[in-house]
Amino acid sequence: MIGKSKIFAALEPLLKKSGADEAEAVFVGSNSGLTRYANSIIHQNVAENNSRVYFRVVLGKKIGVASTNTFEKPDLSRALNAALEIARHQLELPHFNGLPEKQKYPKLTSYYKATAAFGPKERAAVLKKIFEKAAKQNLQAYGSLKTGEGELAVLNTNGIRAYQPTTTASINLITMSDDSSGYSEGLAQNVKRLDFDELAETSIEKCLTARHPKEVPPGKYEVVLEPVAVGNLFEWLSFVSFGSVAFQEKSSCLAGKIGQQVFGPNVTIYDDATDSTALPFPFDFEGTAKKKVTMVDKGIAKGVVYDSLTAAKEGKKSTGHALTPDASAQGAVPMHIGMKGGSATLAKMVKNVGKGLLVTRFHYLNGFLDPPQATMTGMTRDGVFLIENGQIKHGVKNLRFTESMVKAFSNVVELSREKKLVNTWWDAVGGIHVPALRIREFTFSGKTDF
Repeated sequence: MIGKSKIFAALEPLLKKSGADEAEAVFVGSNSGLTRYANSIIHQNVAENNSRVYFRVVLGKKIGVASTNTFEKPDLSRALNAALEIARHQLELPHFNGLPEKQKYPKLTSYYKATAAFGPKERAAVLKKIFEKAAKQNLQAYGSLKTGEGELAVLNTNGIRAYQPTTTASINLITMSDDSSGYSEGLAQNVKRLDFDELAETSIEKCLTARHPKEVPPGKYEVVLEPVAVGNLFEWLSFVSFGSVAFQEKSSCLAGKIGQQVFGPNVTIYDDATDSTALPFPFDFEGTAKKKVTMVDKGIAKGVVYDSLTAAKEGKKSTGHALTPDASAQGAVPMHIGMKGGSATLAKMVKNVGKGLLVTRFHYLNGFLDPPQATMTGMTRDGVFLIENGQIKHGVKNLRFTESMVKAFSNVVELSREKKLVNTWWDAVGGIHVPALRIREFTFSGKTDF
C-alpha cells in the first residue's frame, strides 16, 4: 500500500506538465495472498504485491492510453509520453465531451484491518479446521482462500481527486467423495463476516447428499437455482445484457425494449455500489461517483449503465461504471449488480417443487449463443439434486443446460428472501448480490457420466 498522499504527490505534477489538453492518471495497487489446497493439503501459497498506473491523455478529440507497473518517476514519465504519442496517431472521437469534472463522493467503508492482517498463518489455521471436518466424513477438501488489500486512485486535470482503499476475503470450497462433490463459497470485505464453519458444513452436506448420483434424461425441468448458480448467470449478463456497448450495438436483450416488459413482474435487477450489505465502492475508474442504476424494474426494461464515452454517444451523463482506461472499448459494465429478493426461504422453495432439480452452481458458461435472447449454455457442478414432492431424493449426474435468460427470467415463480454475495473475477472492486430463484421451466440439453 503506497497511500493517498504519496500517490497524489507523484502523479499530480506529471499531469500538470503533460502538455495535453486534458490528462488523467489511474492508480490500481494490490497486496494479496492466496492459499490453494487439494486432497486436504495446502500445496501452494502465493503472495503478490503489484500496482499499475494508467495514463489517458487528450489532444483535441484524440485519446491515447499507456500504462506501467512500476512507480518510479522515470517509468511514469515514459508511460505518460507514450500515451501522448499514441494520442497523436489516433482518429478523433467526435462524440467525446472531455474527461469528468471535479465531484463529491459518498463516504463508504471498504477497508478492514482484520482482512489486511489475515496472512498465510491465519489462512492455514482456517483450512486446518476445514480439513478436519472433511476427514470426519472421509472426504477430501479442494479450493482456495484469498485475502488482500488494495487501493484505487483517480486524478485528472479537470479536478478529479479520488482515492479509496479496500480489502477482500474470498474462499471457494469443494469437498469430494469417490463419486460426488459439494460446494460452498464466501466473499466479504471484512474477513470476520465469513463463517468458515458454516461454509464447510454446507459443502460437506452437499457432497454426502450427492453420493451415488443417478442419471436423469435431458429435458425441461422446474429448477431451484441457489444464489451461486444465479450469480454465475449474472457474471455473463453483466457484459452481454446490461453493459453500454452491448446496448448500443443492439446485442443486449434490453436494446430497443426500454419501457417494455422483458422479464416477469417479480424480477428487479439493479447496480448499487453504495449498498453497505454488499461490497461498497464510491467511484469508477474515471473518478465518476457511482450512481444506483435500475436496469429492470418489475420486469420492465429501464436502461443500462454508462461511462463518459458511451454516455456522450446518447447525450447522457455517465452513471459511474467505467472500466480501466485500457478496457474502455468494452464500455461500461455493472460491477455491483444485484437482484431484489422475495419472501421465501430456500427450504420452502424446494418444498414447493413437485418434480424438478436443485442446482448448486454452474461452470464453463458461454453467453454468446444468442445475446439478444441472452441464451447461454453451461454445466452443472458440485451438487445437483432431484426433487420429488418437495423432497430432495438423491444426487444427479451433471447436466448441460442451454437456455434463454429472457425466457427463464419470465418464468420465475419464487425468489428467496436471503441473498448472497457471489465470487467474481472482479471481486476486488465489486460483486454480485442475488437471491435463489425457483423457475418454472429450465432446459437441460445434455448429460454426463459423472
